[in-house]
Amino acid sequence: MAKSRLNWTAEPWDDAELLECAMVVPETADSATFTFRAPSGAWFDYQPGQFVTLDLPVPGGNVQRTYTISSSPSRPLSISLTVKAQEGSVGTRWMLDHLKPGMRVRAYGPSGVFTSHRHPARKYLFISAGSGITPMMSMTTWAWDSGEMPDIAFVHAARSPSDIIFRERLELMANRVPGLQLRFTVSRPDPFRAWHGYLGRLNQIMLGLMAPDYLEREVFCCGPDAFMTSVREMLIALGYDMDRYHQESFGAPLGEETEVPLDITPEESTTAEVVFADSGVTASCAETDTILAVAKRSGLNIPSGCTFGLCGTCKIRKISGEVHMVHNGGITDEDIDEGYILACCSNPMGRVEIEL
Repeated sequence: MAKSRLNWTAEPWDDAELLECAMVVPETADSATFTFRAPSGAWFDYQPGQFVTLDLPVPGGNVQRTYTISSSPSRPLSISLTVKAQEGSVGTRWMLDHLKPGMRVRAYGPSGVFTSHRHPARKYLFISAGSGITPMMSMTTWAWDSGEMPDIAFVHAARSPSDIIFRERLELMANRVPGLQLRFTVSRPDPFRAWHGYLGRLNQIMLGLMAPDYLEREVFCCGPDAFMTSVREMLIALGYDMDRYHQESFGAPLGEETEVPLDITPEESTTAEVVFADSGVTASCAETDTILAVAKRSGLNIPSGCTFGLCGTCKIRKISGEVHMVHNGGITDEDIDEGYILACCSNPMGRVEIEL
């Protein structure tokens, strides 16, 4: 009898341990799922919808890229990241071309607040496009594995039927529980294959047909920024309670101005000092420098992703001092109350001590 790899005495994985690629599964022509294990046998504890940041050894130097976990914490022996190649992508292209089983990469996290665990509801409406389907897959798998009948209207937009990631797995679940309702719309059908779903860009009329009771559902949305902007405008026009709307994005927000605190403003002519306590490094800088930039100049590494305060990868604890932080939702009020900041969008005001 083969020996099980399950180690009931193992601890939860933390990002000090490299992850080993265990399996690569093609999903569509330009996407694949990479499954990772912890070599120590550690198990994975996270919330469905969260993400990790990978440190990828691309030619010319490592880059860090953020990916949503597409697997569910109800299956804790591994985590899966489903990535889709975009025009001009570097890290994702390297993964698709070079990352093979047995190779190890550093990962940071998990992080993120885009999860149904933070917004429990009786009924959900998941709206996604392209690779934005990954957190929806994680949350749907969690609902399936929980043993309770889910009530999820799952709306997804893709270029063509063959570009719908996870289509077969979702249909397998939907064929067995009436509470999972799949609604796909595509820009164009595949040649020589009949398409019986929706055709064209998601709009108000289409949404009303896909989920007639959308006003009663908690909405989660993920996809390209233009797509999410369209969904937001659509729901606002339909009278939806936007306090129940949640979205995830790793691109810069479109058309939204961040509220900037008026009490203090960093000055380029004013000097500041950042003390990296664990490393014994002290660096002088201008108030307009970010903590992340000061750390990099000092030869220290703070994992980062988006660099504009959205993904939360660069969250780090501030021991003392004050910073001017203008973020885009990558950190919670609870984290701030506990002394955490986002290094990419925090400017030191005077002397600041950081746990690094």
